[in-house]
Amino acid sequence: MSAATFVPPPLAEGSKGEGSRAPSGTGREPVPPWRAVRPATRTLEIIGAWMLGVLWVTPLLYAVWTAFHPSAYSTSFTLFAPLTLHNFVLAWQAAPFARYFLNTTILVTIVLIAQFVLCTPAAFAFARLNFPGRDTVFAIVLLQLMIMPEVLLVGNYRTLAEIGLVDTIVAIALPYLGSAFGIFLLRQTFRTIPQELDDAARLEGCSLLARIWRVYVPLAKPTYIAYGLVSVSYHWNNFLWPLVITNSVTTRPLTVGLSVFATTDQGIDWSIITAATLMTSAPLLVAFLLFQRQFVQSFMRAGIR
Repeated sequence: MSAATFVPPPLAEGSKGEGSRAPSGTGREPVPPWRAVRPATRTLEIIGAWMLGVLWVTPLLYAVWTAFHPSAYSTSFTLFAPLTLHNFVLAWQAAPFARYFLNTTILVTIVLIAQFVLCTPAAFAFARLNFPGRDTVFAIVLLQLMIMPEVLLVGNYRTLAEIGLVDTIVAIALPYLGSAFGIFLLRQTFRTIPQELDDAARLEGCSLLARIWRVYVPLAKPTYIAYGLVSVSYHWNNFLWPLVITNSVTTRPLTVGLSVFATTDQGIDWSIITAATLMTSAPLLVAFLLFQRQFVQSFMRAGIR
């Protein structure tokens, strides 16, 4: 008897064999509707980004133009207008900017060092230590982010007046020595550090503070740089609280000094005013250009996890 020959059954109508594709007139698969709309959306996003960029950079370009040209060209944009640094000399001589720079530098240094010292152990405790009510306490700390500093302005002033700290640099810095944002950002970074490194340091006999200093702080360096830029930028540009708490030239920061310099009593000369503005903002621009890579990478790594 001959062996039976196996004949595979025919495929049902409308079914496809493995690896087969639906016939198409162009030889390509149809494009989903959501993909077809994406290029148009992408174009609108690019146009919107460029418009926002132009709106943001226009005042800066005007400030640069008027600061480096004579006063006669502050509203006349001539391509071959003469360049000058005389406006910066006049601005520096018209107000005690050297004192303002010194006061602001002392202020941001005090605030930044205090925030690093206070936020680091607090962030470590919330990230690695287990104690009753840890999450509840952390949520209470985050409530500070929802309170505007202006709400506490009167209460802070009365408190500092009672202890005799009005018109001092310490009074400007005191309400900002603790930062919920700094605690949150460092906590998120510390949580990404492998627990094995902490355990290895503990086996080597490192104390709690030694583990923080030798393991966590070095690995969180980009976050410290990014947070330092944010903190320095905020307190360098802070205006309302220093205006309220200071009364004399010896304690005024740059923002308050620049506002006094730009009043009508000094005369309105936009070339000198924009020169003074560039002088006060130049350190922040230089710092951001130097550390912009660490700034971006830090927030990409330490974002909400």
